[in-house]
Amino acid sequence: MKRIAIVYYSGTGNTEALAQSVAKGAKDAGAEIKIIKAGLFSADMLDSYYAFAFGCPAMGSESLEDEVFGPMFVSLLPHLTGKPVGLFGSYGWGNGEWMDDWAEVTKESGAVLVADPVIALDTPEEEALEAAFSLGTALAGQSH
Repeated sequence: MKRIAIVYYSGTGNTEALAQSVAKGAKDAGAEIKIIKAGLFSADMLDSYYAFAFGCPAMGSESLEDEVFGPMFVSLLPHLTGKPVGLFGSYGWGNGEWMDDWAEVTKESGAVLVADPVIALDTPEEEALEAAFSLGTALAGQSH
């Protein structure tokens, strides 16, 4: 059974709701999932999982949260080459540019984005939750 880590940071619960939908999609597709808050995940845990979903809301001027999530994610980048990855998050202003920037950095690291990133404006509505579910399904369906 494929093990998938769903690693996220959430300040208001919006990104956490997306994480739960990613987890449900992956689990329904037959994967073993572990939901982990960003502050508890590190590079030495990468080998325990086949694929990864990372979730972070936009902060400040459309950037990743920079005290917990950002440093954790930067420390993982050199180790993501060839690994199946999905990205998700929520935002409250702007146009979602932080996600485009994040996806680009992730691709440049050599990670394999399995689906388009999932973003939700404020509280995730059904469309975003369904996209997050599909992201989980896509992660579980990747062949190694």
